Amino acid sequence: MKLYLAGPDVFRPDAAQWADEARRLCAAAGHQALIPLDGVETTALGIYDANIALIRSADAVLANLNPFRGCEPDSGTCVEIGYALALNKPVIAYLERDESISQRVARVSGVALDHREGRPVDRDGLYVEDFGLPLNLMLAVPTTVVVGGLPEALQVLAGPGQ
Repeated sequence: MKLYLAGPDVFRPDAAQWADEARRLCAAAGHQALIPLDGVETTALGIYDANIALIRSADAVLANLNPFRGCEPDSGTCVEIGYALALNKPVIAYLERDESISQRVARVSGVALDHREGRPVDRDGLYVEDFGLPLNLMLAVPTTVVVGGLPEALQVLAGPGQ
């Protein structure tokens, strides 16, 4: 399968090494990694168009949805997931921790959540989605979410017992 690897990993200082390891892991599982870093585009529009083309050519998307610059996943990754879902492509999301949104918001903010009307509220007084899901329901419901990293996401593609 051709797998589009979505996530903020392209912003890591060791992004080239991460991409090499991701390609190796995918190849070892019998798949081809489609990585945004492999493109030659340097403009915003060019990068966007190239990534959309990669998603269109992919058989599935594996997405790193770990918190990025806050409590939520990378917004660009969320757009890529939405596009893949609109094309009816399977999306496997992975998270390093097995925790609900409420637990993540409290952990990342370093502040225990208050409650109002029986619902959790963050430090800004905004309600925190509380369905016990690891991500916003618009990500958690249509995707397969696994705890771990890219190896665990690849394991889901291999199926049970593989």
